[in-house]
Amino acid sequence: MFVIKVMGLKRTIQKCALMGVLSLASQGAWAQMDVQFSDYVRLKSYYNPAVSGTDGKLNVVGAYAMQFVGYDNAPKTMYVSADIPIFFLGPRHGAGVSLMSDDVGIFRQQTISLQYAFNMKIGKRGRLAIGVNGGMIQETIDGSGLLLPDTGSGGGTDPAFPTSEVKGSHIDLSAGVYYYHPKYWGGFSVRHLAAPLLEVGETTLYQIDRTYYLMGGGNIRLKNSLFSLQPSFMVMTDMKNWREDVQLKVSYEFESRSFYAGVGYSPGISTTFFLGGNFHGIGLGYSYQMYTSGVGMLNGSHEITLGYQTELDLFKKGRNRHKSVRFL
Repeated sequence: MFVIKVMGLKRTIQKCALMGVLSLASQGAWAQMDVQFSDYVRLKSYYNPAVSGTDGKLNVVGAYAMQFVGYDNAPKTMYVSADIPIFFLGPRHGAGVSLMSDDVGIFRQQTISLQYAFNMKIGKRGRLAIGVNGGMIQETIDGSGLLLPDTGSGGGTDPAFPTSEVKGSHIDLSAGVYYYHPKYWGGFSVRHLAAPLLEVGETTLYQIDRTYYLMGGGNIRLKNSLFSLQPSFMVMTDMKNWREDVQLKVSYEFESRSFYAGVGYSPGISTTFFLGGNFHGIGLGYSYQMYTSGVGMLNGSHEITLGYQTELDLFKKGRNRHKSVRFL
């Protein structure tokens, strides 16, 4: 069997080579195992299952990202998740579900996951949570339309690559801890705890490495103002490759409406611009990630997020009045 080692730069080089954009990797474009969403603050539960239900609200969010726009077979990702608090006497529990589909050339990765978080009150306003995520990950390689160069011995074929669509799946686990306070938050998580090895077809083993995340941020209300500053950071690594992101958003809030704009920076990789708002519990955001490592300014990544959030407490009378997500 042939092993495709999915770790950082190796995965991107393999996929970009098949897409005819190997130069992206050689020019320093970040190579990650997991999908890197630009607006990671709005999608925290994707990276850390302990986030589920922590804020005591029903949260539904979806994201669609298009990377390296303008290149053939560039990555496209769809993600949807929902989490909800479950109130009992004493500590609070949270649960969630998520679906994702990530397409890169002839590769497609799909996941379905269930999340559970146990959290308790720390201090007057903070909560500390421990969460786990369990699900199924499936990798598909469609080699039916793959054109390989003639190596002189195989007549344009390579036994390392399939000639038809093949699939492989495996159980996938994640875990994390998360602290939440109205003024700041932070968490640490590990995705792909068991480093699953997928058997894709009869000739390919698809190795996925553990990935570690450290995230944090704050909400700084400006004195006598409707404006607030929301700095954040995220560090991710598979212990071979690293990526660091920092962001700063400025938010304006008035009654049940808010608007925000911001900028993010990843050293040696990209600069990102954000724009969005929340209207009566419905959130809409857009971001554009402009790569700074040799990729054209117009060949960056577009990302759209759409979400719904509402207070929900099934054990307190009068507290569960909310708009139904059925009408979104």
